[in-house]
Amino acid sequence: MKQYFSFQWHITDECDQRCKHCYIFSENVCKNLDAMSWEQMQDTFYNCLDFCEVYHRLPYFYITGGDPILHPDFRKLLELMKEHGIPFTILGNPFHLTDEVCRRLKEYGCQKYQLSIDGMRETHDWFRKPGSFDITLEKIGCINRAGIRSVIKTTVSGTNIDEVPDIIDAVVAARANVFAFARYCPTSEEKDTGIEPLRYRKLLADCDRKFKEYEAAGCQTYFNRKDHLWTLYEYETGAFKIPENVEAGMIYGGCNCGNCHLTILPTGDVYACRRVQNSKVGNVFDDRLADVWVCEMENYRDYTKFEKCSKCELLAFCRGCPAVASGKDGDFYAADPQCWADETSELFLRA
Repeated sequence: MKQYFSFQWHITDECDQRCKHCYIFSENVCKNLDAMSWEQMQDTFYNCLDFCEVYHRLPYFYITGGDPILHPDFRKLLELMKEHGIPFTILGNPFHLTDEVCRRLKEYGCQKYQLSIDGMRETHDWFRKPGSFDITLEKIGCINRAGIRSVIKTTVSGTNIDEVPDIIDAVVAARANVFAFARYCPTSEEKDTGIEPLRYRKLLADCDRKFKEYEAAGCQTYFNRKDHLWTLYEYETGAFKIPENVEAGMIYGGCNCGNCHLTILPTGDVYACRRVQNSKVGNVFDDRLADVWVCEMENYRDYTKFEKCSKCELLAFCRGCPAVASGKDGDFYAADPQCWADETSELFLRA
C-alpha cells in the first residue's frame, strides 16, 4: 500500500473565535481575512494530486481554516474530494455542527473531525470563547453519531499544564474517540511556552499512568502519544527500544516536516510547517508542489544540522518539536526547549 502524504489545507481565515494562542492572528489581530476562491481551490487540489502522482504517494487532506465550514464553497470542495475518493479530516470549531451536518460530512468521506479543548471550563473559555468548553464537549456526540471519529486536541502551555489530567477525564466522559496534546508554539508576542523540561516530563509520566489506567478499564478513547518527546520518555521507561539493524541516514519517526507533510494557506503560500513561522517554501498558485518538494524543502531534511538531536541516538525516531524550538529563537534546528535529555548520557555517548 502506498504511503500517505498529508496536506494541511487552510481554505479560509474566517472563524468564530480569536483564540489567544492562534498563530493566524498572533502577529496581527486586525489582519484581513483571506480565503481561496473556488477556482483557486480546484487548482490547489489538482496541484496536490499531481504531487502525489509524481512521488507515488496517496493524498490525505486535513481541511481547516479558520473554520472551513464557513467557506461558501466548502460543500463544492467536499464533492470534489468524494468524486476522486480522497479521504480527509476536518480541523474546525463546534459551533455549526448538528446531526445533519455531521451526517453529510460522513457521506462526503470525512473520517475524523478534530476539536480543541485547552483547559477546563474557565481556562478554555478564556483562551477561546465564552461557552465554547461546554459546546465542544456536547458536539462530540454529534460527530460520533454520524460515524465520524471524534478527535480532541489540547495545546499545552504553562497556563494550562496542570489541568491536562482533568481534561483527559472530561474527554473520556464525553466519549471522544481520540485524545492527543501538543505544545504551544511561541509566537512573536511570547517566546516561551512557560514549561521547564522536567515539568514537561512529569506531565508525560502523569498522563502515561492515567492513559494506562483507562486502557486497563476498557476505555474506548484512543490516547495518541503525538508529541515526539514521548519517544524519549518511553525509551527511558523501556516501552520503546531502538530496533536492531537501523539503516544509517534513514528516518523512522518523529517530526513529519520534510518527510510527509506540507501546509497550504488561503493565500496560496506553502509552508514546510504551519507552526514554524518562517518556513514558507513557495506558493501553490505559482509553483508546482512537486518541484518545491525537491528544491526549497531540502533544508528541512538536513538532519546533521540539529544542534542537539544530531548527537543523540534517537535522532531517527524523535527530534522533539522543531516548531517549538523555532518559535523560541527562530532556529528550526535549535534544541527543543522541553527536551530533558542530558548530553552526557549514554544516548549521546553511543550516537
